[in-house]
Amino acid sequence: MNNILIIGTVDTKSDEINYMKNCIIDLKCNPILMDVSVLGDPQIKVDFTKHDVAKFADMTNQQIIDLGNENDAMIASAKGAKKLTKKLCEEKKIDGVIALGGTMGTDLALDVFYDLPLGFPKCLLSTIAGSPLIEPERLPSDIITILWAGGLYGLNSICKSSLSQACGAIVGATKSLYKNLNKKPIVAITSLGTSALKYIITLLPELEKRGFEAAVFHTTGMGGSAMESLIKQGKIAAVMDFSLVEISNFYFGSEVNSGELRLEVAGKYKIPQIVAPGGLTVVDAKTWSNPPKNFEGRDFRPHNRLITCAALTPSERKEAATIIGNKLIKSQGPTAFVMPHGGFDDWDREGEWAFDREAINSFYNEIKSILKDPIKFYEIKQNINDPEFTDIVLSIFDEWVQNGIIK
Repeated sequence: MNNILIIGTVDTKSDEINYMKNCIIDLKCNPILMDVSVLGDPQIKVDFTKHDVAKFADMTNQQIIDLGNENDAMIASAKGAKKLTKKLCEEKKIDGVIALGGTMGTDLALDVFYDLPLGFPKCLLSTIAGSPLIEPERLPSDIITILWAGGLYGLNSICKSSLSQACGAIVGATKSLYKNLNKKPIVAITSLGTSALKYIITLLPELEKRGFEAAVFHTTGMGGSAMESLIKQGKIAAVMDFSLVEISNFYFGSEVNSGELRLEVAGKYKIPQIVAPGGLTVVDAKTWSNPPKNFEGRDFRPHNRLITCAALTPSERKEAATIIGNKLIKSQGPTAFVMPHGGFDDWDREGEWAFDREAINSFYNEIKSILKDPIKFYEIKQNINDPEFTDIVLSIFDEWVQNGIIK
């Protein structure tokens, strides 16, 4: 029988957590309750009390109360809950975890979930699921999120539907857990869809031939964060970061981004990385909302009803080069940069709507002035989607494998 950890503030949500407990029992699993309350006492029996949680934060519950404000208190509780949950996971005493909450409970749960291993079932039942309040970089790459509709306080038929579905999701995840028998090292590749970037069509089979598995991350805000969380977990042998649009999005005011630290994690963790400026022709925005203020009045081209984009100017591409260059020079691991003078995606070919020779040259002159040894700088005349690009990428990759840099 699988053990499911339920995390919540049991002082204010005893009815809801008790309902979840019974749902999990009905689904033939064993619920384990962790109370992350600060002030009140639970109305039901729990397995780990607020005092246990405080102890794992190297504090007492009274010391947490004495912090004097709810934000600091919840941060302290999150620290304890995170350490306790990780210990239970490492000792194989739990098979999955589900947390519920509003903004406070969600904030705590994101801390708890972030360091749990890839593939360990984790479900967040939140009143703000899908909200822009949640920073993309705080979301684990394999989290299940469910909107807790009508459930801020008290049980009702609407919130019972959310609670029961969430319990079914976490139980199902523990029972159908993928057992990864793959022994191949993983190469992480960033990309957009093949209407813009096509190198993945060639790279995937070529990496497979070389005994590697490729994982492609869609750089629309969540993809870059997911990749970098896996780098932190030690799951990635090498990175091919060829779609950097999340960086221009962040710095030019678009919500379609992966946060300020994008492109810094591989270098910090000394993971070999080959980088190219794919997608740095545009800034993305939501089709259904107003564009970033800096881009009001620009000609936006809808990709679909979700995402639209506008071309970057020469000065904006130069600024993007400055940002990227300054990130890469901090790298502590092997780093190579490939500059495709023929354009950064299929929209950046001569005659296409985003093509701008001056912008390409502005980017090149700036990035070239920043990137120095030991970063290796390569140039091709062609577009990033042309065969010459994948040829030089595979040449660098093969050299690094031969020299034992990539293992």
